Amino acid sequence: MSAKHDLQFTATLEEYEREANALFEAVRASENEALWNFKWMHPHYRGKTVTDVNPEALDLDDARLVVAQEYAFHTWYDLESFSKDVSYEGPIRKFEQAVEAVVAGDVATLRSMLRDDPQLVHARSARRHHATLLHYVAANGIEGVRQRTPANAVEIARVLLDAGAEPDALAVMYDNLCTTMSMLVSSAHPAGAGLQAELAETFLDYGASHKGPGSAWQSNLMTALAFGYVATAERLAKRGAPVDDLPAAAGLGRVEETIRLLPAADSRSRHVALALASQHGHADVVGVLLDAGEDPNRYNPDGFHSHSTPLHQAIGVREPTSKTASSPAHLSIGRSTVSVQRLRTSCAIVE
Repeated sequence: MSAKHDLQFTATLEEYEREANALFEAVRASENEALWNFKWMHPHYRGKTVTDVNPEALDLDDARLVVAQEYAFHTWYDLESFSKDVSYEGPIRKFEQAVEAVVAGDVATLRSMLRDDPQLVHARSARRHHATLLHYVAANGIEGVRQRTPANAVEIARVLLDAGAEPDALAVMYDNLCTTMSMLVSSAHPAGAGLQAELAETFLDYGASHKGPGSAWQSNLMTALAFGYVATAERLAKRGAPVDDLPAAAGLGRVEETIRLLPAADSRSRHVALALASQHGHADVVGVLLDAGEDPNRYNPDGFHSHSTPLHQAIGVREPTSKTASSPAHLSIGRSTVSVQRLRTSCAIVE
């Protein structure tokens, strides 16, 4: 059985070593979970397929590296240093204890720690992402064992923001400089908890930007659309997120705006617009874009499910099932079906 990367921050180096040994045994046995673990976390296999992972070419140091990466460290040496430093009372241990309060929804402990040390809200993780406490609310880009959203996540966010947390502070997530907002609106955990949109509005209440700083995913609305969270994107639009370009209008299903913005849009904007309209089942917008000559057979652009075509995205629209023909879910499924039919017809014409 493959190793589980669920050790607490107080784990000793010996515990991490046991985890690395278990992972090494699993990958040498070609266990699927272990192979995928190496594909995603070993630097040598980034951008490659899981079939490129060759167990015979790996040794225990490779497994140690994967374990270090899982806990958000660049190297095993960094993990070893951390395990020593965190065993003593000091800023690293204090920060880690505060993180535990954030991800567990422990408001009392968090308030107490911030009261005792007001600068803690500005502190940074010793891990490679250098996240603030607020970044952990997004449950994205941080160590996997801490990617969870407590039921009181909005209250936790307010405690941090009231204490002076910077809503647009940057951290190193997925090899880019990212804000908490960008990580939040692309995160499955707050979305699954039903709190993504409310958290996003909370960040806006405290001054977060709709187009924040950083090197990727600066637009909160476009990021939410790209990652499939159209309901959150709608809430952001209502709060003033700019819908001033073709991809945003198309992704939100705004037909009139799409028609207005289409003539001045460049090739990439049109390409992205069709990808988003198809992904979210906006049949009328898909029709407008196809009538304007967009190619339904072309793979989507980078950053917008480039492994698939608009037809793939339309077929994959995820909606709740419905027993009543008049329900919003049924109507949405109907729109998705129309999108699929129109795209199929256009594909056949092109062929």
